[in-house]
Amino acid sequence: MKKLIFGISALLCILFGRVSYAQQTGQDVNPKVDDVGYIVRVGETAPDFTITLTDGKTVRLSSLRGKVVMLQFTASWCGVCRKEMPHIEKDIWQKHKNNSGFALIGVDRDEPLEKVIAFGKSVGVTYPLGLDPGADIFAKYARREAGVTRNVLIDRKGKIVMLTRLFNEGEFNSLVATVDKMLK
Repeated sequence: MKKLIFGISALLCILFGRVSYAQQTGQDVNPKVDDVGYIVRVGETAPDFTITLTDGKTVRLSSLRGKVVMLQFTASWCGVCRKEMPHIEKDIWQKHKNNSGFALIGVDRDEPLEKVIAFGKSVGVTYPLGLDPGADIFAKYARREAGVTRNVLIDRKGKIVMLTRLFNEGEFNSLVATVDKMLK
């Protein structure tokens, strides 16, 4: 019995020590963090936020309920984002931009308005881009220190149906097929 109590006490000390260390250093000990840095999961309700688009309009994610929504987390300094965005433009946005049941928002991580506008033009995208000062929106979906590019696909009820990371052709094709299927 003493060994059991000692073992439980030692485990609690380790656990509380880890939490205390994480709080002191700012490191994440969230057991929900997956191997690519997501803190959300498929099947969960997408965390709500309000974003200001480059045209000055604001959009609240929850106001888009009833639509299929794709969030593309991006930044001008991200080479993989620059590679992926023209594919999103051609294979998803151009195909569905006139569908009133679809919304796509590029969420630009912590860059000023002028830079985001120039970035969109440089990669040739016409889908809406929004500002994420301090990466606060990003931090609702992934560890703040985690990287972009990421795509979050949300169904009409506000539930996450797909999460992608980086630009993998097979995974991207699956994303395109899922969007197409959800919008039929």
